[in-house]
Amino acid sequence: MIVVVLHEPQDLVNIAHVVRGMKNFGLRDLRLVNPGEYESYRVEGIAHQTQDVLARVRTFQTLEQAIADCIHVVGFTARGRTAKRNLQRPREAAAEILAVDAGAPEPVALLFGREDKGLSNETLDRCHRIVTIPSDRSYPSLNLAHAVIIMLYELALARGAEAQPFKTPRRASEPTPAEEIERLFVDISRALQNIEFFKTRNADGVMRTIREIAHRTPLDLREVKLLRAIAIEVTKYGERLARSRLHVDG
Repeated sequence: MIVVVLHEPQDLVNIAHVVRGMKNFGLRDLRLVNPGEYESYRVEGIAHQTQDVLARVRTFQTLEQAIADCIHVVGFTARGRTAKRNLQRPREAAAEILAVDAGAPEPVALLFGREDKGLSNETLDRCHRIVTIPSDRSYPSLNLAHAVIIMLYELALARGAEAQPFKTPRRASEPTPAEEIERLFVDISRALQNIEFFKTRNADGVMRTIREIAHRTPLDLREVKLLRAIAIEVTKYGERLARSRLHVDG
């Protein structure tokens, strides 16, 4: 079990964003150490549909109590430390966290400090690993919730989330027969002629470029039919204008 531990968070909105991020990435256990403010109903008003996460939130008076049962504690800090520590980047940490979590029933803790001070050296001394998220050196400190979500995303990738298929389209696309796409080019050419697009341009060169564009990413049959319908409507509109003898300035 992976638990997120927020040490003395000061802003209820940040807590809410952490809760939402946990819901997004499938974590359910949040521990708050001496929070500046926390009321679950207010968090739910910001992070909607997170009742299952909020029902499991636990609050503690001290950090010692919050991580007492954890076998692996990963602390997050933006500040460089001169002391020799077990330093990691999020991606490296994610792989180890999942490996430890898979091998033991006890919790693994992701520990984040308060918004204004982060984690003290004394607190980091309690961590098995120290993770720093690479950011611009001129402004390295991340928002608390952002830092949590970055780590949860890395954990999701380490679990293989990128292999999840995209949602299947409601309607399957069919490949386009060659004769159908040739009809498209005919319709486009007729439409461009109708609006006098070729008046100052070489028609063959323009149509050759359009062919290259169409073939660069093969169009499915539904897309070709849509483009044909647009071209045909342009032609019909031009014919209606001609019959009405109206002049439309370009």
